Amino acid sequence: MTSPTIKEASLAAIDFESAGTYKGETTCPIQVGMALMKELQVQPKLFFRSYLKTECEVTWRAQKLHGISNHHLHEAPSMYTLWPEFQKRLAGRYLVAHGRGTERRFLRVFPMHGFGPWIDTLTLSRKMTPGLPSYKLEDLIVYFQLFDTLICLLPDFRWHEALSDALASLILLSHLIKEAHLSKEPIELLTQLH
Repeated sequence: MTSPTIKEASLAAIDFESAGTYKGETTCPIQVGMALMKELQVQPKLFFRSYLKTECEVTWRAQKLHGISNHHLHEAPSMYTLWPEFQKRLAGRYLVAHGRGTERRFLRVFPMHGFGPWIDTLTLSRKMTPGLPSYKLEDLIVYFQLFDTLICLLPDFRWHEALSDALASLILLSHLIKEAHLSKEPIELLTQLH
């Protein structure tokens, strides 16, 4: 069976915000955001974001970073409750994240979920634009002058908010694909760069 081209592939970006780090390990997820792209076009009507119920206390440092406190999480659904949303938005799509490790680890709450394969925009950026001083998502968005695109698609965009960061990953990916004229290449070109 022939795999789709990059342009034909259905993509879903996912990002989690966490309660912080403890002993060097990222703790529980407290917010999730998902954004979809089809034929290299972002689908704003399908944006999704939610706080997540957790047993972890949100660290002071994490609160300062993303502005989410324990107060925001009182009425939040659990990850398990949101399984239908994850299934609807991620199943059968190529997953996108900037530094996929945290997102992959948090999705393990759903054993044998089968989501993926993954496209890591951090790895892709390093391979396609070597020598930049920083590969942080926000620095790449500024470097490639993509911030206005983000604001047009998501007027309440702000860094370290799960939907905003997921969308930024998609916009960065779209930019890299267009700049390198990769839209007609097989999608595996992007998934095998790990």
